[in-house]
Amino acid sequence: MDAQKEIDTRGLNCPLPILKAKKALADMASGDVLKVVSTDPGSMRDFQAFARQTGNELVEQAANNDEFVHFLRRR
Repeated sequence: MDAQKEIDTRGLNCPLPILKAKKALADMASGDVLKVVSTDPGSMRDFQAFARQTGNELVEQAANNDEFVHFLRRR
């Protein structure tokens, strides 16, 4: 999936990946896609809750070995 912006939150635990994603999304245009790469297993459910609470669309999530990739579309 193509993303307009990517942030690397490897090594960071909750709530830092969410906070960094929130800050990145604030600087993006509506409809743009943000890719977040994380090593926190809890980020899978954290980003699901974040999307529900903020109205941003969680387009895709994937777990690749010890990394978790999230794609969010800015509302």
